[in-house]
This record gives sequence, structure tokens and C-alpha cells, in this order.
Amino acid sequence: MFGVHFLSATNGMTQTIVFPKAEVINEYTIRIPFKLVDHLIVIEAEISNKKGNFIIDTGSETLILNKVHFPEFYEHQRKQSNASGVLQSVESSYEKYIKEFALEHFKIYNKVSDVIDLSHIEHAKKIQLLGVIGYNILKDYEIFIDLYLNQITLSKVDAFGEKWDKNVYLEKIIDSLDFKLKNHTIVINGTVNDQNITFGLDTAAEFNQINKSINKKVLQQFKPIKRLLLSGAASDKKIEVLAGKLYRVKLSETVYFGPMYTVITNLNKMNEAFGTDLDGILGYAFFEQKRTIINYQKKKLYFINYPFN
Repeated sequence: MFGVHFLSATNGMTQTIVFPKAEVINEYTIRIPFKLVDHLIVIEAEISNKKGNFIIDTGSETLILNKVHFPEFYEHQRKQSNASGVLQSVESSYEKYIKEFALEHFKIYNKVSDVIDLSHIEHAKKIQLLGVIGYNILKDYEIFIDLYLNQITLSKVDAFGEKWDKNVYLEKIIDSLDFKLKNHTIVINGTVNDQNITFGLDTAAEFNQINKSINKKVLQQFKPIKRLLLSGAASDKKIEVLAGKLYRVKLSETVYFGPMYTVITNLNKMNEAFGTDLDGILGYAFFEQKRTIINYQKKKLYFINYPFN
């Protein structure tokens, strides 16, 4: 059984997050199975004798705990900045300082978690949600997100991004791609219909998104299918978006995609919250086509073929 431990800064008591289904490969590497709730990657975990779900969200800057299930943690100063990621922008968030967050043999010090009301996501997805695991936890690992086997592999890396475990993958890495890190956001340059476009990569984006104000030559490669009503990120408010398929997405001479399910929406508020200037977001549809490894320290994505490729 795989456990995560942290010491409460307010009461001095040690809390434990347990991942009961994790497979510990060695002292540097673990594999955690996940389920897809709609298009969200969700792992099972237990904390303070409460068992539930955590979303894996590279778009979130911090570890987030759900105020609904941890009201005792919700007694701290209001944050000056807003939360991001699957929540995009949530004003009523509070911070909890975590002195120690340990993954088995790996210890992470001086982390901050957000404590936020996530009840709107629980209601929308019909799941109990304990929280969200974001960038400040994931960045110390090489992360293999595998939608073929429905599992995440975490392998500890050093300050240069080199894995301590040199024999993590049985599969062969067939390609790679550089990215930039803007705050905590993975930013990738690519093209659509030979037009330059800047994407953010987000494991908790249920749909790929492109900004409605994007170049018309890009929109020529968008084939609308229907209109959807989606819940807003921070509330139950519904917004209408145009959904369809986006063609001719290319990230390098060798990394390109088949048609990807995409929605057209306004990304201005998201860019303001993230401190970015993105034309689009790549989410579930990206990982559905590419078995992807993220290395934050090297600022690299690596790709492994699906068996049928």
C-alpha cells in the first residue's frame, strides 16, 4: 500500500494520504491505476480515514483539498491570488502550509495546499472528490500518463531531470518534444493549417479548446458538430460552446495528430488567471492519441506508441 504523509502546520499532527491500489516498483518508482470520470483522470486515495478521489491536474499549481471533506483545514488566511487548473479561477480559496509531504522514500518539504470548496465538481461528476494533485507535487517526478493501461507512473528525478531509476519503462520511447514552463503551465508551440499557435497542456482539460478570437485560417480546420452546454469552472453556471473536430494539428515535423475533439471558447479569463497568452488547450484528446511522459525539469515531453500503432 502506497502512502503519502504530511504534517499539519496548525495542529502538529501527521496526516496520511494513502493510495491503496498503487504498485511500488522500487524506492524511486510507483504506478498508480486511474479511472476516467468523463474525461478526468481520477485516482483513489485516503486521508484522515476518508477515502475518495483525487484529480490529477497539471493545470493546477498546488495540491488542493476539498473544504467539504476537510472543514478543519479551512481556518486559514484568504489567499491573495486565485486558484487555477481544473478550477481555473476560484476566489474563495484558503492556504494550508504543509511542512512535509512524503511519498514513501521521497520527502517534499515546505509545500502549500489550497483548501477550496469543490462541491460543484462533485455534483457535476457525481463523485466524492477529496482534492486535486497539481504541479507542486508532480514536478519532482517524471510522469508517464498512459491512457492505454489507465495508469500513471511516477519516477523520482534529480534537479537535472535524470531519473534515479534507469529502467522504468518496458516500452520504447519513439519521439520527444520540448516545451516551455510559464509559471506552472506547460506551453507548446505548434501549427494548425500552417499557422503558428501556442498551446497549454492540461491533464484535467476534458476537451481541447481553442480561443474564439484565433486566426481565421486556423478556424478553417475546425469542423463544427454541435453546441454543448458546459458547467463553468468555478460554479454550476452553464456556458454554451461550439464543439467539433480540429484538423492538421502539428507540434513538430514528427509529432502530429489525427482529428481531435475540440471546443471553441473564450480563453481570455484563463490566460489572465494563468499569466499566459495561449491560443488553445490540449487535454484529454491529446493524451488519447499520445501515451505521454512529462519531465518538468528537462522541459521535455516523451512519447510511447500505442501497441496497435
